[in-house]
Amino acid sequence: MSASRTAVRKSAPAPVDRSTSQLQPFVWEGKDKRGVTMKGEQMAKNANLLRAELRRQGITPSVVKPKPKPLFGKHGSVITPKDIAFFSRQMATMMKSGVPIVSALEIISSGHKNPRMKAMVAQIRADVEGGSSLYEALSKHPVQFDELYRNLVRAGESAGVLETVLDTIATYKENIESLKGKIKKALFYPAVVIAVAIIVSAVLLIFVVPQFQATFQSFGADLPAFTQMIVAASDFMVQWWWAILLVVGGGIFLLLFLYKRSPAMQDAFDRLILKVPVIGQIMHNSAIARFARTTAVTFKAGVPLVEALDSVAGATGNLVYEKAVYRIRDDVAVGYPVNVAMRQTGLFPHMVIQMAAIGEEAGALDAMLFKVAEYYEQEVNNAVDALSSLLEPMIMIFIGGVVGAMVIGMYLPIFKLAATI
Repeated sequence: MSASRTAVRKSAPAPVDRSTSQLQPFVWEGKDKRGVTMKGEQMAKNANLLRAELRRQGITPSVVKPKPKPLFGKHGSVITPKDIAFFSRQMATMMKSGVPIVSALEIISSGHKNPRMKAMVAQIRADVEGGSSLYEALSKHPVQFDELYRNLVRAGESAGVLETVLDTIATYKENIESLKGKIKKALFYPAVVIAVAIIVSAVLLIFVVPQFQATFQSFGADLPAFTQMIVAASDFMVQWWWAILLVVGGGIFLLLFLYKRSPAMQDAFDRLILKVPVIGQIMHNSAIARFARTTAVTFKAGVPLVEALDSVAGATGNLVYEKAVYRIRDDVAVGYPVNVAMRQTGLFPHMVIQMAAIGEEAGALDAMLFKVAEYYEQEVNNAVDALSSLLEPMIMIFIGGVVGAMVIGMYLPIFKLAATI
């Protein structure tokens, strides 16, 4: 007699075929030897291999079919840096708790909600289970796991301290993502304010001013110069709004295209943003914090300094600092101390150079750089909070000024008419 209760099983052991190039998600249902219904999801190359593996586990499958795709596209299809940071923390926690690496990858894969992340971790698990090192498995996904990440994992595996290195990576990724969030907040807030002011002005010019204009024409008198200027702007907006929208949209698209494709454009933009008041200082401090933390993490993990600097360059987030780090790497490669090489770039404050010098002399460069990173990360936090507090009243003044100027311009003829009566 079949058991009436139902047990839900998240996943079955991996199929025998270790190929990861065509893995796809399947949902299955079957009964075990006790007659208990089992359900789950499993990555496999095809349905037949999954059925065979389920039978070997003592489960008689009744349904094995590809997992249906979401109705409205691939939900969560993009693997974000936050996904990688969370993956790193999960791996570090489980491995430090004694969970084998394959089991840890199996747990992460089966529990992740992002389909692409789920599939990628399943492929990594299959590669590791098939005999590859974690470094080799991660190297098949260079977009998600950059050179820095892979080098740290390779150093951890070579030294036999992978769980410690993964914990360091997890902390590093979390700090970097937090710092990125602060920078985005600092840049996004003013941009939104300007966009809102432009939208409000456009709405007034296109929809509100024409209503007043019909009233003004009935006066039969000359309009004040300020009102005439607003009416002329309104006429232009009403007639050419589509051209303005096309030019603005095309300009933004062209700038983004050139920024992504042209190193000269990137260099010019990154140099310009470093010179913007307040924002520029935040970007300087952010680049220094990322340089210090990344160098400290790689050096602590046992990566040779020259190789570490090669990986660090791209992590600074600014092309000006990236070129400076490459110069530091070249100077260190021919025998210069790190602090001397840093001084030659002219980008690093005296305090940072002195901390690096003390760290080199004491044989604790990584510890000193961690302190530098913490200091400048706190500076970024304070600067962003101060900027937000400063912008709030300025926003009210700016938007109020724009709207107020238009209102005054519209009511000036009415005041003028009332004065002549």
